[in-house]
Amino acid sequence: MKLLKAGPSPFVRKVLVTLHETGQFDEVEQVQVTASPLDPDPNLTAANPMGKIPALIRPDAPALYDSRVICRFLDHRAQAGLYPDARLWDTLTLEATADGMMEAAVLIVYEERFRPSEKVSLDWIEGQWAKVSRALDALETRWMSHLHGPLDMGHIAIGCALGYLDFRHDVRKWRTGRDSLADWYERFADRESMIATEPDR
Repeated sequence: MKLLKAGPSPFVRKVLVTLHETGQFDEVEQVQVTASPLDPDPNLTAANPMGKIPALIRPDAPALYDSRVICRFLDHRAQAGLYPDARLWDTLTLEATADGMMEAAVLIVYEERFRPSEKVSLDWIEGQWAKVSRALDALETRWMSHLHGPLDMGHIAIGCALGYLDFRHDVRKWRTGRDSLADWYERFADRESMIATEPDR
């Protein structure tokens, strides 16, 4: 299998962490592509018509895309139990929350990187950050008991989302007022899978 990836994408990192945690890392070749929203790599659009990463090319079946689809496939393939039946809906909700945070955080980067400076909308950027902030507050007040439980995809997704906030938006100081979440992330970031996939600065 081949994993199409680009840059320090938190969605790609989520897949890479899953590969590590499920013992499949060495079974997947990593292929660097260009994932610009303005001019995506033809190899990427051939695998995913949306032109978005990550995409997983399988030798005997159509490519899979969207990190949630890929992670669910990898978990099923390894029978790793990262989507446990007993708390499936909570796990899926946490993963969706993390993906929403990552999407909003990436869109802020895109707004600042791809628009001419005179057309950048600060109100729009703050609207995206408000989504992240509400999600962080929800994690702090509603989800810590789940995050302190056995590892599942919710943990991996939230860990990658928080890592991306540190990487691209550290000036926002997301830990302020969220001591429980900050303490949890400090421990989670020490996992071998997280250390091995930490983006280069």
